[in-house]
Amino acid sequence: MKKTESEKLRRMTALSLLFALAMILSFVESRLPTFIPIPGVKLGLCNAVVIFTLLRLGAPSAIAVSLLRVLLSSILFGNAAAFLYSLAGAALSLFGMILLKKTRLFSPVGISVTGGVLHNIGQLLMAMLVLGTAGVLYYLPVLLIAGTVAGALIGLCAAYLCKRLDLKNK
Repeated sequence: MKKTESEKLRRMTALSLLFALAMILSFVESRLPTFIPIPGVKLGLCNAVVIFTLLRLGAPSAIAVSLLRVLLSSILFGNAAAFLYSLAGAALSLFGMILLKKTRLFSPVGISVTGGVLHNIGQLLMAMLVLGTAGVLYYLPVLLIAGTVAGALIGLCAAYLCKRLDLKNK
């Protein structure tokens, strides 16, 4: 069935608003003091938008929102290294979340926890590549715990949004 111009415009508007919200949350999080004195550990508020987008609009839209956010937030709030680490984390995270969503066996919380853990693993893999050492793997247990906790909290937020907006998983 062919989409009407109105449907296309509605979808583009929704994507634009979701991207803007992800950028706002990235900015807010970049300005918040870290509550956990562990380098690199943060909540990842903007990932609630990515998961919401994945569940509501599908994988291509979630990929677009996530990758554009990584690029622009790295330019505005980070640097080239931040871009590399964020891109590696986002790519692996999205890949895993998309696969889990396709199975229809996981809740938004399960999808988000997987995304949080895979994001941290992606960043560690990039660190191994950039630094040329596997020594950074000592940090893996800490990041697995942080990814699980943050993923659960973000997943609860995304699930709440989907429920309040009466959205069904695609």
